[in-house]
Amino acid sequence: MEIIDAQAQMKKRQPIGVFDSGVGGISVLKELIRIMPNENYIYFGDSKHAPYGTKTLEEVRRLSFHNTRILLEEGAKGVVVACNTATSAAVRIMRSMYPALPIVGIEPALKPAALQKEHPKVLVMATPMTVGQEKFGQLMKRYEKKADIYPLPCPGLMEFIEAGDLDSGRLHAFLRELLEPYLEKGLDSVVLGCTHYPFARKVIQEIVGGRITIFDGGGGTAREMKRRLGAANLLSPSTETGWVKFENSLATREELALCRQLLDSK
Repeated sequence: MEIIDAQAQMKKRQPIGVFDSGVGGISVLKELIRIMPNENYIYFGDSKHAPYGTKTLEEVRRLSFHNTRILLEEGAKGVVVACNTATSAAVRIMRSMYPALPIVGIEPALKPAALQKEHPKVLVMATPMTVGQEKFGQLMKRYEKKADIYPLPCPGLMEFIEAGDLDSGRLHAFLRELLEPYLEKGLDSVVLGCTHYPFARKVIQEIVGGRITIFDGGGGTAREMKRRLGAANLLSPSTETGWVKFENSLATREELALCRQLLDSK
């Protein structure tokens, strides 16, 4: 009995695994740490194969399964798929592959945006693959009577974040060209449907104006992982601040330094 109890306690102290197509999922990691600061985390960024949003469905699934195996080999007690594209493509299959493993994905925060007021106008920024996926289409259909929803594929935006460019003149010009056609529609909110995009929130807010509310799904994903770990009796009993380990498929010093920079960013 004591051996079983000791094993259970050790399992609770194992890290939560988080993966993304690059560094964007650090926006979700920040929310996880805010909500569960006493947990340990391993973050795997697959920058070598970024972006996922322009790949085929089969490629995204293969990479997602590979990333999950890496995290499980490192002892992850649960996995957060901190990538909207990978969530749409692979999470349902992953849950059937690992039925006992708490797995949480992320999807565009369309629900709070659509319900913020009576029939709002909502712009959803996402990768081309996310916009084209059946999962996204079903999400839009669920709220199409509640709001006017404008999906906006944003090929090229995540590459700015991957390069550590969060506020350059080039980024401002790129986003202004993307967003200006929608500014005259009287938008009420913008949904950031890719985990890279919150790192460009400041520039997006400047362009659309302070009246428009910006939503992203990181907080909801973190709360759902806490709920699932609690249901599985896997929450860490530690009262001390946990640690974070960064890994990246590029494995360069510059890439790992960017991970730390984004985690520490405001």
